Amino acid sequence: MDRIDAMQAFVAVADLQGFAPAARKLRLSPSAVTRLIAALEERLGARLLQRTTRSVTLTDAGTRFLERARRILADVEEAELAAEGERTRPSGRLVVSAPVGFGRLHVSPLMAAYLQRYPDVSAELRLEDRIVNLVEDGIDLAVRIGFLADSSLVARHVGEMRRIVVASPDYLRRHGEPTTPAEIAGHQTIQFGASSVTGEWRFTEAGREFRLNIAPRFSSNGADAAIQYAEQGGGLTRVLAYQAADGIRRGALRIVLQEFEQPPLPIHVVYPTSRLLSAKVRAFIDLVTETADWHFG
Repeated sequence: MDRIDAMQAFVAVADLQGFAPAARKLRLSPSAVTRLIAALEERLGARLLQRTTRSVTLTDAGTRFLERARRILADVEEAELAAEGERTRPSGRLVVSAPVGFGRLHVSPLMAAYLQRYPDVSAELRLEDRIVNLVEDGIDLAVRIGFLADSSLVARHVGEMRRIVVASPDYLRRHGEPTTPAEIAGHQTIQFGASSVTGEWRFTEAGREFRLNIAPRFSSNGADAAIQYAEQGGGLTRVLAYQAADGIRRGALRIVLQEFEQPPLPIHVVYPTSRLLSAKVRAFIDLVTETADWHFG
């Protein structure tokens, strides 16, 4: 039994909570992963994983061994990378995940600059609005907007994002500008979001959050469609600041109810926990902090 291979198999099974996904990540057969884990448990004289037909969980011994195995594997990787020179020279393949609209407008240009600066790296940008599993999906890092759930990911704060209510100057001339959220009830509204005929907009007043139910005249799951209709005089819409930035610059949209906005959402770059951060990932994060203006507050 190769101890390093067995530890890698064990950590993969623990992270992905299953033998099949671990086998896919390691490019081994599930039976090969099973044999590695069994040999490791036999050598240690302790059961590391509790297996059922539906799940794989760590035993107490497995939980204690997992942290030690991570440290050992990190040390091995660090030694290998130092020998290869990769610690100081970004190389290999970088996979980045980002929300669709933000990724298209702000992450994609950054990727182009990154590839120009580091010719030994190839890159893939995955645009999707769902929260992806970085380890399982083979992603090096992700750009995320919003408050992060507790997780094993490392997060680097790189900006912030306002949620704003906008309308066209023509619409506001015809219908008047609301001065309080309660006045939205007398306006036509445009809902951007996941489902619906109804929507909920959140505001803050005197440090307290309150929610306002709206009945939109038009709704869409695409920000572009909602903003285009707002520019055409369709009513008020609530979006993230970057989504309306171009319309605001052109004078096609105006922000209203600024004093009732919720605190800005944080923008983070997140990546899996590791003692060792590869040069390609570190270089991308450095490029974001050096060149990207992601402060939409």
